[in-house]
Amino acid sequence: MTDTSNRRSQQAAASPISASFEFFPPKSDKMAETLWNTVQRLAPLEPAFVSVTYGAGGSTRERTHKTVDRILKETDLAPAAHLTCVGASQDEIDAIVRDYWSLGVRHLVALRGDPLEGIGSRYVPHETGYAFASDLVAGIKKIADFDISVSGYPEKHPESGNWQVEIDNLKRKVDAGADRIITQYFFDNDLFDAYLDRIAAAGINIPVIPGIVPIHNFEQTMVFSAKCGTSIPQWLARRFAGLANDPETRKLVGVAIACEQVMDLVDRGISDFHFYTMNRADLTYAICHMLGMGQPVREDLAA
Repeated sequence: MTDTSNRRSQQAAASPISASFEFFPPKSDKMAETLWNTVQRLAPLEPAFVSVTYGAGGSTRERTHKTVDRILKETDLAPAAHLTCVGASQDEIDAIVRDYWSLGVRHLVALRGDPLEGIGSRYVPHETGYAFASDLVAGIKKIADFDISVSGYPEKHPESGNWQVEIDNLKRKVDAGADRIITQYFFDNDLFDAYLDRIAAAGINIPVIPGIVPIHNFEQTMVFSAKCGTSIPQWLARRFAGLANDPETRKLVGVAIACEQVMDLVDRGISDFHFYTMNRADLTYAICHMLGMGQPVREDLAA
């Protein structure tokens, strides 16, 4: 472990474990019911916040807004609404930002966003929109004093040609006013450690929350990982080998792998985690229970 990692470990050793959860807006009544069951199941864990993803299309934006509004009105959770630069003018985005502030939202996740044609396509900024996430962060801060999270990539964004480009882009977001970094998910904790060392060397000192994805479907995870630049270790593939038609065992393996990863990060001094729930509560709840979150253990049962 590097000197930087040792300092992180010493500073975080006494920190309580905290989690945040990411949801995506439902596309149907059935999906809405599933999402709300997930929200209610995870709420007792008292997450630091829950984020709701955002698409470029108008209907998707509306679903995000409705989901955030319901969380505000029907729970004690603190929602963080995702916002991207894609497919809208500055005036349109600014109006959304003001609307969220009026609604009572105080936390936004500011992202450039994927091209309208999908991941892997060439990104072209909207002709009258915010070009990049750093511009969006600066624009949000001019409107109101939101708490702003931005994305980070422990294995580089697929469009970053080298680490200098990656870190320079991250620093622009931080200099524009970002308050924390939430990373893309990863499976090799050494890569995350190296990432922390890189951004510390660049003078970036805001909190960095590792993104964790509990694996429900390994094949789907492989496909998405190839698009977003997350590597799949051979040991991980071996653990899911032969389980394509065994969902119950896959679930147990998924929980075990995520628990191992999170516990190792705790040993390295990390205390905050962001879970990509895929709108499912089971694996995330089990992992957080293993971390000691939720209801305290009765003394008579713990004796």
